[in-house]
Amino acid sequence: MRVIHLNTYDGNGGAGRAAYRLNTALKRTGVKSDLFTYIKMGKRPDIEALYPGLLPKFFATLRILAERYLPRFYEKDLKVPFSLSFFGKDIHKHPALQQADIIHLHWINHGFLNPQDIAKLALLNKPIVWTLHDSNTFTGGCHVRFDCQHYLNSCGLCPLLKDPEPDDISHQTWERKNKAYAKLQATFISPSNWLGSAAKNSGLLKHKAVFTIPNTLETDVFKPQDKQQAKLALGLSPGDFVLLSGFMPSKKDAHKGTSYLVNAIDLWLQKRPDLVSKVTLIVFGNKKNQLPPPFKIPVKFLGTIHQDEVLAQAYAAADAFLTTSLDDNLPNTVMESLACGTPVISFTTGGIPDMVKHQENGYLAKYKDATDFMQGLEWIFTHPNKPQLNQNARDTVVQNFSEEVVAQKHMQLYQKLIKENGAI
Repeated sequence: MRVIHLNTYDGNGGAGRAAYRLNTALKRTGVKSDLFTYIKMGKRPDIEALYPGLLPKFFATLRILAERYLPRFYEKDLKVPFSLSFFGKDIHKHPALQQADIIHLHWINHGFLNPQDIAKLALLNKPIVWTLHDSNTFTGGCHVRFDCQHYLNSCGLCPLLKDPEPDDISHQTWERKNKAYAKLQATFISPSNWLGSAAKNSGLLKHKAVFTIPNTLETDVFKPQDKQQAKLALGLSPGDFVLLSGFMPSKKDAHKGTSYLVNAIDLWLQKRPDLVSKVTLIVFGNKKNQLPPPFKIPVKFLGTIHQDEVLAQAYAAADAFLTTSLDDNLPNTVMESLACGTPVISFTTGGIPDMVKHQENGYLAKYKDATDFMQGLEWIFTHPNKPQLNQNARDTVVQNFSEEVVAQKHMQLYQKLIKENGAI
């Protein structure tokens, strides 16, 4: 079995990391699996650029910039990611695709594959698997739906657009996708039950096969460590109660919900002012040239972490990982934290409940409720058996999201599709 994975970027963002981890997991089980990206910015030798060389990279960069900035002419300034899918590249004659038994698509926006290019993949007569890393595959443009229900039909009247109309750009994009998908016998994978349910009910994918198979991660890298030693390594006091959060500041990050985290910590300090000297927040991912949120407890900024071993140490040092995401599929950060034996406090949203079990390995607060999020902080801070809580977190990942478990689920699906296709 030969599998080719396709993603726009190499490790830039959650989809890139998820694709890389799956590719690695499959190779470790003996599958001939390769990951190709539209544009390669990193130096990993086990990721290949689909079209290497300076000239292809130059044109790829132009398409990426066009797809990222053209939506500004149509969108309101709501900080919600939106793709027009105008630009793309016909890749169906590429030798790597010609030789593959399974073509596995991941995140293919930003000028990589538009609907017309996707439709041409049907000419290969090979099983195509497509992992949904956000909602864009089954919407008319948005990557984050919030409470919009237009994707259930054919989009149009898009609340993100300056001039929403029944035949606006979102509906036109939906129609282009619908025409392409009619030619494509693809099987879709959702990493979370939440996103899978939305996909199955969407106007674009309701007649397609949608399976739920989670992402994975390296459980031999993201693993528990001695918390006191990990805290010392980061320059923290071993006796501090350490909170960890990750920020990726962007003009398109309205769904990250950072203000709720600030409010929750403020409420906790109002209730227990003495915590100012007992609690430290560490943050990774912040851009150095951007002002951090105004937290009232000591904050240590780690910046962008490029090495997984260093990131794992940060998770291991924390007593709780905090995320106030308002709309997320199966976030890597939550899985990474649990794998390191660190419980998670989150809103009940997206695919996070697939990983976080309320008051077992973390705390699921009511959606957009900073007061309940604060109760989660208090619950973990006062938990009578923190070692058991930490072990529950680790067990969740080993039993449900380990490389072996997730790779086997993908292999079973691949084999089924190859058999049905009669390719082998």
